[in-house]
Amino acid sequence: MKLIAYDCRSDELTYFKKFAPQYGVDLILSEEDPAPETVSAAEGCSCISMITTPMTRDLLQKYYDAGVRFISTRSIGYDHIDIRAAKEIGMHIGNVSYTPNSVADYTLMLALMATRKIKQIVLRSEAQDFSLSGVQGAELHNLTVGVIGTGRIGRLVAQRFAAFGCRVVAYDLYENKELKDIVEYMPLDRLFAESDLITLHMPATKENHHMINAAAIASMKDGVYLINTARGSLVDTQALLDGVESGKVGGAALDVIENETGLYYNDLKNEILVNRERAVLKSYPNVIVMPHTAFYTDQAVSDMVEHSIESCLLFTQGKKNPWEIA
Repeated sequence: MKLIAYDCRSDELTYFKKFAPQYGVDLILSEEDPAPETVSAAEGCSCISMITTPMTRDLLQKYYDAGVRFISTRSIGYDHIDIRAAKEIGMHIGNVSYTPNSVADYTLMLALMATRKIKQIVLRSEAQDFSLSGVQGAELHNLTVGVIGTGRIGRLVAQRFAAFGCRVVAYDLYENKELKDIVEYMPLDRLFAESDLITLHMPATKENHHMINAAAIASMKDGVYLINTARGSLVDTQALLDGVESGKVGGAALDVIENETGLYYNDLKNEILVNRERAVLKSYPNVIVMPHTAFYTDQAVSDMVEHSIESCLLFTQGKKNPWEIA
């Protein structure tokens, strides 16, 4: 199979060079994004591998016309791809899976940073302000933690918080039997009302767009902590800004935000970023904004590359593909 990997980062090279010969793949590596100008690079490829470049209807059509029939995104999320257009065109789409420990560990780290007010402590220490006023933290075992979404990642997150002695409550359309001994499932409105800390672990869908909105925040405990390592679109950013400014939200730690496409994974230190809400969020002493790096471990990158190659192979061989989503 001939395969082109777009958006190939330097950290992925080792794994592409390892797995391509292992799976017998004729591999083309490209640092460029999928684009009308780079479609020709996929000549002879029925599949392409890419990351988070927006795949619009027009771009999908151009790749289809060039002979591409399957696109594998080296990510769990696929909201950057116009799935409806892909189905109408006849383009098949797949994502990948990777070790859920990467995001689960990161979630716990962000929860500790938020509840122990690490941002304030670090900023003040840089200015040699070593006073204690305003930086008293909370201990996890005293908190009720609400986990929204208990799939592969959410399950591990729930187990980690339970190990810290937290009361863990959860909401999911499909309850995870593995968690019944340590988690109390409940309706979403009750979870909002009872949780001291809420962590999100759901994909981005039309149904849960802005599920954390003004009404949801109003129903939460005063001083609630919000952790988001899932998808930026789950949170209505303006509602979160209002919640932080009113004091309703006591702290937030966000690895993902709305409208982050085109920002992360690039060196933009000399650029003016067109995302005012991000700038405002970063200005708050009790809000941590990270650049979508919860997934980023050596094992996760290895998994992403290997599973993308495997997925393309399964498609070309007409075999059952666990990563095919459309």
